[in-house]
Amino acid sequence: MSNANQNVAQQPDSREQVDAADVSTNSFPGGFQAIATAYGDYTKKSFEDTRSFVEKLSGVKSVDKAIEIQTDFAKSTFETFMTESQKIGALYRDLAAESCKPFGGFLARTTPTNH
Repeated sequence: MSNANQNVAQQPDSREQVDAADVSTNSFPGGFQAIATAYGDYTKKSFEDTRSFVEKLSGVKSVDKAIEIQTDFAKSTFETFMTESQKIGALYRDLAAESCKPFGGFLARTTPTNH
């Protein structure tokens, strides 16, 4: 069999292409839901932390104490932001990896080989 015939024989049919696309599309809802939940949790925590900060700050009677509370809030907010950003970034990486898995076999079969 010639190389041209081998390449044609390895080409997946349109059903395989559609199946790979369907599997990829079906992996999105769970991944998007996890990302949306992570954003929602972060937003809720951020709102609660800010509310608590404002309550603490409103009861302060000295400038030194206000600066201390504000500094603690800034540190905590930054640490939470970094932690949640890493968590959400990992969810995006997982979603990308999952959405590409169905195409791995498809691409392997469509790549020409030099035999």
